[in-house]
Amino acid sequence: MNGVNAERARNMHDAVREDNGIGVIYGNVGTTYFDCSIVGSVEKNDYIQVWHDKHGWVLGQVVDLQRRTTLGTEDAKAIFMGEDVSYDEILIGRVMVIGYRDKKGLLRPPTTPFRAGEKVYRAEEDTIRRVLGLKAEKSLGAYIGKLYGHNIDVYLDINGLVQKHVSILAKTGGGKSYVAGVLIEELIKHDVTTVIIDPHGEYPSLKRRGKEPTDKRFGIVPRSYASKIIEFSPDTTINKDAKPLRFTLANITPRELLSLTNLKSGRTYLTYLRRALDYLRETKSNYTLSDVIAVLESEENPPVTLISELEYLREINLFAPQGTRINDLVVEGKTTIINLRGTPPDVQELVVSRVATALFELRKINKIPPLMMVVEEAHNYCPQQGVVASSKILRTIASEGRKFGFGLMIITQRPAKVDKNVLSQCNTQIILKVTNPHDLRAIISSVEGLTTQTADEIQRLPLGVAIVTSPNLSMPLFVEIRPRETMHGGESVRVV
Repeated sequence: MNGVNAERARNMHDAVREDNGIGVIYGNVGTTYFDCSIVGSVEKNDYIQVWHDKHGWVLGQVVDLQRRTTLGTEDAKAIFMGEDVSYDEILIGRVMVIGYRDKKGLLRPPTTPFRAGEKVYRAEEDTIRRVLGLKAEKSLGAYIGKLYGHNIDVYLDINGLVQKHVSILAKTGGGKSYVAGVLIEELIKHDVTTVIIDPHGEYPSLKRRGKEPTDKRFGIVPRSYASKIIEFSPDTTINKDAKPLRFTLANITPRELLSLTNLKSGRTYLTYLRRALDYLRETKSNYTLSDVIAVLESEENPPVTLISELEYLREINLFAPQGTRINDLVVEGKTTIINLRGTPPDVQELVVSRVATALFELRKINKIPPLMMVVEEAHNYCPQQGVVASSKILRTIASEGRKFGFGLMIITQRPAKVDKNVLSQCNTQIILKVTNPHDLRAIISSVEGLTTQTADEIQRLPLGVAIVTSPNLSMPLFVEIRPRETMHGGESVRVV
């Protein structure tokens, strides 16, 4: 940096208000970390800026604070006894160097250390925006909140979300469904075709206008997205506002049908079921479970236990001669909720498997538009241990979906129980408070850019604050999540 630009930069350096000064660099100074004595008011994770003779303003972040004193144990005892004791103390800040933007707009670390004795300043918001690359690109971005402690909006690139998958991770009650609702609101606003796997019936609340936010900083206005929502459910008795979701038996294999029963010795009955389905496929274009049961009852030795299980399935009313058409299920620019509230877990797995498989196959041949598939309680549908009906297709979508414009958003309270192959494929992560050691290890091992130090931060996150990583962000950021525009449907039931 020299000539006119150097002079202009030096003038900017001198123009920084003295009341923004918080300390001075001292001791051994590196290019990635340094220590500074703190004389101003500063907290952990605050952003700072330091002048570098070669690069100009460089952004850093306070990653640790330590108060060093000359107070010994004897003096401490004397203070306890009420005596006046004098001692010296100094506040030391450990600063991680983030870097600066070069002429090409690329984020670079400094190539030489800072000078000892250089003043450290509280970072100006323009500097934070420029170095972190926080642009308010409303046309292509999803507005999720503000940089924690600052009035700086944080946007995530919509294309990046769909192309490179998303995970939302938190402990129970940590706010994962709330954050998912925020992100889905943004997808709806940008007319992204979305399909939500909703095991608890939380997301129909997107149809209802939310409460007026008490915090006006975010500029959020309550609204409803009822006109953009389509809802289906296998159980329309419980979910009365939903359209019926039905499958045809013609697309179900004998093994899949058998997996829906509680029969432990499934192989014993597989031959019976295969023979019955083969017969019906040869004699009828459309058939029902009643037809399958009738064929089995006509056997010389009818499999009574199998028939009993199929009669239970018939009562669930999941299968019909005419199934739900994909063109009704997926509509470009609309959000479809597959409401599985009241549906047994084994049937939920089959629904997720059949819907995900059909959507992926049709997306590969461009029969449906690019879309985002949101899977709530993902540990139930693609578990790390064991295999369920939906495991294979969700692993396939995680590894191959980006090539076809098929995005995946997984939401879970147990990251350790989610298939590692699925979790590691998510390039955008929104991580709220997590305290379980197994879950923390799973997050650190699956998410790039996170360290064991970050794991400590994850355990202490305040409610409503998340650590966010994404391809369009230069580094993991602490983000205060914005209020919902719609009603939150995942609140816990109040007992008292």
